[in-house]
Amino acid sequence: MTDLHEHLFRREAGRIVATLTRIFGVENLALAEDVVQDAFCRALEVWPFRGVPENPSAWLMATAKHRALDVLRHERTARTLAPELGRLLESEERLSPAVEELFRADAIKDDQLRMMFSCCHPGLPEAAQVGLMLHILCGFSVDEVAAAFVSTHAGVEKRLTRAKKVLAESGRLFEIADAADFATRLPAVHRALYLLFNEGYHGASPESAVRVELCREALRLTALLFEHPLGSTPATYALAALMCLHAARLPSRLDAAGHLSVLADQDRSRWDPHLMAEGQRLLERSATGPQLTEYHVEAAIAAVHASAPRVADTNWTQIVSLYDTLMTIRPSPVVALNRAIAVAQRDGPERGLEEIGAIADSHRLAAYPFYHAALGELELRRGRIEAAREHFRAALGLARNAMERQFLEQRMETCEGGKASRPA
Repeated sequence: MTDLHEHLFRREAGRIVATLTRIFGVENLALAEDVVQDAFCRALEVWPFRGVPENPSAWLMATAKHRALDVLRHERTARTLAPELGRLLESEERLSPAVEELFRADAIKDDQLRMMFSCCHPGLPEAAQVGLMLHILCGFSVDEVAAAFVSTHAGVEKRLTRAKKVLAESGRLFEIADAADFATRLPAVHRALYLLFNEGYHGASPESAVRVELCREALRLTALLFEHPLGSTPATYALAALMCLHAARLPSRLDAAGHLSVLADQDRSRWDPHLMAEGQRLLERSATGPQLTEYHVEAAIAAVHASAPRVADTNWTQIVSLYDTLMTIRPSPVVALNRAIAVAQRDGPERGLEEIGAIADSHRLAAYPFYHAALGELELRRGRIEAAREHFRAALGLARNAMERQFLEQRMETCEGGKASRPA
């Protein structure tokens, strides 16, 4: 399969599965996935000889639609496959028009939203919710989900099987027209999308420290959410702003040699101006109503970074203040670590080390390589080369992929040369 086909199939898989699940019923999710697989296999058989169609997405959608009609006719159980469609599927005269109606562009969008909210079932842990989104809505294989979350094929397969069982037992897809239920489950959807983007931006994949495709999928699904009247809330806009502002920096997350590049070393001329502008626009749209969420604050922090032409021009006082606010909304050791780094930028490495030493539950950071790397950077800035080297060595032992290992090895080489570190 070519990269083009893989990208196309992944993009279309979630759209088609969501609609077919609407037709067959959530208890027949496996059947929907099989029909999509049949459509993709048909494409791989036909396209090499006839050429890729002018509109491959429409070709795949039409092939899946025709296959779905064949399944419904063959099973002769349309009513049990999709009880909510009732009378529309009880005769051949109504069957084809009913299925055609469900494959309209706006209906497909709504079906993806239904599936997104269904994946965030309250009976599922966050990891399972995000895993289902990746697998069902984003077309990721079990192995790809396992790579994204540093797990085994068997472990992810079991998790997805259990999650799909919960969906099947729910009896129906989430109904997005119910405003009260929509609002109740919306925070879980926000959280799942946030985790999905984070896993792409600085996740723990053994393959790469940056997974652009995960970030793109999170952006796509979040846009789908804020385009719906019930989903266009200040928190949704803030989350979308945060993603855009971070995604704008993706072109410079790796340098020309493919090495991981920290914020201080990034070539800011490579930041995507269109995504930066979109992030600022969405952040402004989020500033309505009395609610202040973690997404508002994190997006504001990203906006401060985006507004500085150089790292030296960054308003670190404002960033520290925003982290203070974030600690009141959603405190965590990682947030406290990021705040301590900002304090070090503003007040010097000694103050930064004091703040790191004061982090509550800092033991939870023991397995996080960039906790030790932060200590190493600050010790290096103080001129304590041996202490810095030990911290970088500890971080290197915890590195999760080749990019992180290479970055940390470079920092150790800096220690060997006795050079002062640039700001992190």
